[in-house]
Amino acid sequence: MTTETQDGTTAPAAVVVPTASEIEAPLEALLLLADEPTTELTLAEALGAPEGVVVEALESLARFYDETGRGFELRRVGGGWRYWTRVEHADVIAAHVVGGQTGRLSQAALETLAVIAYQQPVSRGRVAAIRGVNVDGVIKTLTARGLVEEAGHDAETGAAVFATTQVFLEKMGLGSLDDLPPLAPHLPDVADLEAELSALAAPATATGPAPQDEPAPTPAPQADSQSHPQAHPQADLAADAQAGRTPTGQDEEVGA
Repeated sequence: MTTETQDGTTAPAAVVVPTASEIEAPLEALLLLADEPTTELTLAEALGAPEGVVVEALESLARFYDETGRGFELRRVGGGWRYWTRVEHADVIAAHVVGGQTGRLSQAALETLAVIAYQQPVSRGRVAAIRGVNVDGVIKTLTARGLVEEAGHDAETGAAVFATTQVFLEKMGLGSLDDLPPLAPHLPDVADLEAELSALAAPATATGPAPQDEPAPTPAPQADSQSHPQAHPQADLAADAQAGRTPTGQDEEVGA
């Protein structure tokens, strides 16, 4: 764009740089239409303003929403800017919107996603070892929803490793993985863990040591035929007959 000078020559027109306050309104309009976080560079190109001016306007809007107590806030999440409802209104939103929705992640999927988020990049086998169950189907579900993705291969085993995606950061409202909450506050206290282990070991201690296997009884020696005549049933029958006794197991004859 050029302008004509007094001497009839043309010269490049001076570029008018908008101020932060001048682009706040159109900036709000663009952000309201965005269905995902929008970077400063994208907004600057859409508004024809320097990126630094856009950042200044974004920060000014964010402060304004905080100071006036609006029900939403402007946050930088997942590498871009987006409007978010405030956490103090979560119960109202859950009752109105989230309560009737379907297709939520199962408990197994949430646990698997947490392992990948904190251990990434991590192989499928490692996740299965931590959870103690097969996770093939769950990882397929998380991949299909765009929450995790393959991130190369393990240097030692060659197995594919997985990591969270930009979509994960957006869904969780995180700017980066550094914003993940620390695990330490959710881990059991050492004293509580020791008490639990002691309680588990107590029943085994109370019952005493396991009984030892008793030795098998020594079989009785076979009777010698010369020293033990009773070993010959025929001799017993003959002796009983001479003594007038009825052999055991036989009926007596009744005289006529």
